[in-house]
Amino acid sequence: SFQNEINEVPFFDIQLPYELALKIFQYLGKTELGRCAQVSRTWKILAEDEVLWYRLCQQEGYLLDTSISDRSCWKLVLRNCRARERALKTNWKNRIGAVSQLQYEMGKILCDVHSCNGVVIAGYTSGEVRLWDTRTWDYTAPILEPVHGPGDAGPRPRVSCVRISSSLAAAAHEDGTVSVWSLMLGREPIHRYQHNQRIQALALGSAGATVATASGFEVKVESADDRGFWQTTGTFEIQKLVNFLNLVPDVTGSPVTIAAAEDIVYLLKAEVPGKVLHSVYGQPVTCLDVSAHEAAFGVKNFGWLLNEPNQVLLYDLETSQCLKKMGNSIGDFTCVNLQNSPPNMLVSGNKDRRVRVFDLRRSESLCSLYAHQLGVSAVQMDDWKIVSGGEEGLVCVWDQRMGTKLWEMHARHPVRHVWFNSHSLITANIPDEKSPRGGSITDDDLTAHRKHRGIIYAYEFSVDQLAVESVIPICRSSYDDVTGYNYNVGLAVPYDNI
Repeated sequence: SFQNEINEVPFFDIQLPYELALKIFQYLGKTELGRCAQVSRTWKILAEDEVLWYRLCQQEGYLLDTSISDRSCWKLVLRNCRARERALKTNWKNRIGAVSQLQYEMGKILCDVHSCNGVVIAGYTSGEVRLWDTRTWDYTAPILEPVHGPGDAGPRPRVSCVRISSSLAAAAHEDGTVSVWSLMLGREPIHRYQHNQRIQALALGSAGATVATASGFEVKVESADDRGFWQTTGTFEIQKLVNFLNLVPDVTGSPVTIAAAEDIVYLLKAEVPGKVLHSVYGQPVTCLDVSAHEAAFGVKNFGWLLNEPNQVLLYDLETSQCLKKMGNSIGDFTCVNLQNSPPNMLVSGNKDRRVRVFDLRRSESLCSLYAHQLGVSAVQMDDWKIVSGGEEGLVCVWDQRMGTKLWEMHARHPVRHVWFNSHSLITANIPDEKSPRGGSITDDDLTAHRKHRGIIYAYEFSVDQLAVESVIPICRSSYDDVTGYNYNVGLAVPYDNI
């Protein structure tokens, strides 16, 4: 139409070809393009060119996996994306959304929980492993089937740890068996292998099919090739018991495993089997997280050197050099999150009740939030908020820049897992006591069962919720009941009349 007829665009006292004019306009932002659109009809067509608005959309991080031909009006798309983001932020801040409990009565007591992109995996004392897909609101997810071997009669051993990635789910049992399922292929495991002893740690690769497990003094790495055949790609003997295990994400070639065994951190590769990344005698590692190029871990100091407090160390995986020592704390660092944090940022939790955010380009913490009475047990951050969980069962959501608590939620057991994205939050309170005294779990005493079994919450803050459903259940109460107490939600009713 008219746009196709424009070959020359008037630029003050000269005429420029359309493509050249478009190149100049690529340096402008949204506001400048809006002003240019008011100059003349020709400039308006130029300022509303799809190429410019598609590029702005990509720059702001929206719809990164789409091409320019997928939508018709990119200016409107950008406006809608920004409006949705603002609404989501408001919902997060004001706790507007729906919350549901992911319950599975038959599983007895919760042992471990992990999640990836809204899909949750849970392992129980009954030996069962359960999946939920919280991206769909009807939650019809399977119980994953075990492999029935010849000697599998009788009760199954309890689950010791579970992990999930975008394509795989894995569970380790107390008897040393590891089962791996494909999220694409259904309930039957695609791979199973065995250790001689209990498994202390389990890790899954972010891309490709790789599982790493640590049992006793052995770390085993199993991978599947392009045709789906599994094989052991590495078995590593280590002098001490492994406490933490991570697979380095986005590695091409043979998998790289980071293992923390008491006071030594190993970098395990098939080519260099026993490479030590960090070792200081008598200073055990208390937590570990790994990104594509770096490893961060907390180190406990027993006070022999008074000038060496507990710290978080950051190592470069390429050069094996210590890049940064952060923190200066009396308490042990109990959790650290590097992989899910914004670029150059790291968030950690400590036994001294504080959540600390570090800028990796500086040594002192950007902010320190005082939260959890018994110490911090799980933490994650994005560019504006922090979600932390504590040993006393409290989940807190913070505004990072203001350093203020937005809201909190309480359940009975320690928070062992926290995961969120832009519109949803998953938290898991997992009991430390797996066979509680007085709670007759084996009988049909459901009250005691509910009290002791642990709980998984899934929150959804997306703006598509209906108005009535968008209020969290505890807030839907009319508050005209008599004063009562529920052990899962620390709220008493009624409120005072204001």
